[in-house]
This record gives sequence, structure tokens and C-alpha cells, in this order.
Amino acid sequence: MPYVNIKITREGQSITAEQKAELIAGVTDLLVKVINRGPATTVVVIDEIEMDNYGVGGESITVRRAKGK
Repeated sequence: MPYVNIKITREGQSITAEQKAELIAGVTDLLVKVINRGPATTVVVIDEIEMDNYGVGGESITVRRAKGK
């Protein structure tokens, strides 16, 4: 059973329900196509993470965005 976890930063507005549905359908279709797994057993989870709770290179995404990185 494939389990895919997509993590994105929440920047301003969250992504829409339609965008989430498209991601879930697209990832499921890709797994069916590439590894021949049935869509009924494919799990896709989307986590939206606050920018202060996500960091790269020792800095939160909030700080990196403020610096233009």
C-alpha cells in the first residue's frame, strides 16, 4: 500500500480544496502508472506547515522569505 505525504508551507492562503484534490488524483495516477499499484490502496496525505515550523539551513522559512532567499 503506497503512502505518500506531501508537505507544503502555508504561505498566505492555504491551497484550495480543488488544488488538493488535483494533487491527490495526480499522485495516485502517477503511482498506478509507474509502479502499477491500485488506486484503491494508495494513500495521499497533504500537510500544510506554518512557515515558522519549517526551516532550511538553520533558519525558518519565515526568516528566509524576509531575506529574499
